[in-house]
Amino acid sequence: MDLLQSYADDEIAESPPQNPNPQSSDQNPSPDSSPIRILPSKSAAPKVDDTMLALTVAGGAARAQSKPLDPTQHLVGFNPTYEQLWAPIYGPAHPYAKDGLAQGLRNHKLGFVEDASIEPFVFDEQYNTFQKYGYAVDPSENSYIGDLEKMKECDAISVYNIPQHEQKKRKLEKKKEKMEEEGDEQDVDMSEVENPSTDTWLMRNRKSPWAGKKQGLQEELTEEQKKYAEEYAKKKGEEKGGDREKAEPMAEKSTFHGKEERDYQGRSWIAPPKDAKAANDHCYIPKRLIHTWSGHTKGVSAIRFFPKHGHLILSAGMDTKVKIWDVHNSGKCMRTYMGHSKAVRDIWFSNDGSKFLTAGYDKYIKYWDTETGQVIQTFTTGKIPYVVRLNPDEDKQNVLLAGMSDKKIVQWDINSGQITQEYDQHLGAVNTITFVDNNRRFVTSSDDKSLRVWEYGIPVVIKYISEPHMHSMPSISPHPNGNWIAAQSLDNQILIYSTRERFQLNKKKRFAGHIVAGYACQVNFSPDGRFVLSGDGEGRCWFWDWKSCKVFRTLKCHEGVCIGAEWHPLEQSKVATCGWDGLIKYWD
Repeated sequence: MDLLQSYADDEIAESPPQNPNPQSSDQNPSPDSSPIRILPSKSAAPKVDDTMLALTVAGGAARAQSKPLDPTQHLVGFNPTYEQLWAPIYGPAHPYAKDGLAQGLRNHKLGFVEDASIEPFVFDEQYNTFQKYGYAVDPSENSYIGDLEKMKECDAISVYNIPQHEQKKRKLEKKKEKMEEEGDEQDVDMSEVENPSTDTWLMRNRKSPWAGKKQGLQEELTEEQKKYAEEYAKKKGEEKGGDREKAEPMAEKSTFHGKEERDYQGRSWIAPPKDAKAANDHCYIPKRLIHTWSGHTKGVSAIRFFPKHGHLILSAGMDTKVKIWDVHNSGKCMRTYMGHSKAVRDIWFSNDGSKFLTAGYDKYIKYWDTETGQVIQTFTTGKIPYVVRLNPDEDKQNVLLAGMSDKKIVQWDINSGQITQEYDQHLGAVNTITFVDNNRRFVTSSDDKSLRVWEYGIPVVIKYISEPHMHSMPSISPHPNGNWIAAQSLDNQILIYSTRERFQLNKKKRFAGHIVAGYACQVNFSPDGRFVLSGDGEGRCWFWDWKSCKVFRTLKCHEGVCIGAEWHPLEQSKVATCGWDGLIKYWD
């Protein structure tokens, strides 16, 4: 303040006297007027030493320039320097960011590793050299690390630098081998050249420098070795012969077990009874066992009632036989059809029941005459057929479709025996073929856990149904009204799909309670569509009400798996079941 006061006094002294009023300049000033006095200013504030303040301000600016950045902040209020941006992170170690590195900056379990500009070959060379000799080049300092004495001894060679004497040695060996080969060619036996077990063949067909000669080859076999070689050759010959036999279709045979093939009126034994007609359209749940057919020595894999009348029932056995049984009269086996060398997988009647198809694990599909037991036609693709169907249209009864183990659905013309179409889209073995929409389309299910809908005759999928929650569906049956199909899902439930344009899952209808996981238990409907029935893995037959989806009744039918269940087409309360115990049971 004193400095400011003195500065003001100097200014006043230097400035000339000014006259603000020129008119009164000639007049004398008033005697009462007094000169202007400037009083010295006084400050009531105590005197403070501000040296430390100035130092603090200057130090703060310097600290702002050098303080580290917080890596978590997204906004910086000043322009940081390069040193600040790349300075190490201060503070305590984060429990989840070891070495002060955030998870995103880490590309190795020990931190962040930068790519070095070293060629893979160079790195491999040094790595392998270190593993073999114990020394390697340090690329950062252009010096050697490791066993330096060994390095001097080996003259600092790497594993890929072959010494001069080694190169000469290899050239000599190669030349020697070539001369040996040329010498052998003069007195070589052509049979030895063609036989892969001889040294000659081995020398001629060496592909790499590492495939050397067969050293120490025994000249003669011992008695024990000769005996073993003969037995082995014999066994292989038998196996090949057996495979050849299997490749040929088994001779077909059929045995009639009835009294006579034609009655006194000349009617065939397969002719339906004239009085066979439905008493009424209302179906009832069966309560008791009325008949058991036993004749198969192994399990029964499928049963089919004679179309429209149901006076006969056809069964496919795992004992390679197919049998047809009388339902109405004697209840006995009428005919046995033997034409497969392995278990029969599926059977299917033609529309009039005069012919039927069988598919066996021997890879053959056979088309039989029901009455005479003759095989009309045999089909095979060399793969196992899992399902066989005839086109249900009356004018297309000569068209056969088969779902194969190689993911294809193959279509044959029975008359010519030629394959007319192949539907190849599935990713697993095909399990079912079901015709829908007036037989213009068909639905197939497969081990790939999907449903595919096809236009008949066109090998392009028109609808593909596959959801993450879906399981394989080894049995599908159409509802009598044709609007729905029931699919046996291997997660122990029966799912209902619409057969109209969209083929949607009906989420309101779901039939559950039975245990079928792992078994292709047949699902079926009563002829009036009021009941759904299915076998299960514990030998029971389940009946559900179609409208309410509630379990109506369960019957303990078989010991083991109840694989097939079919409602009689005319008798309203009669159901046939078959199981892996080899029995077929008839319930009323």
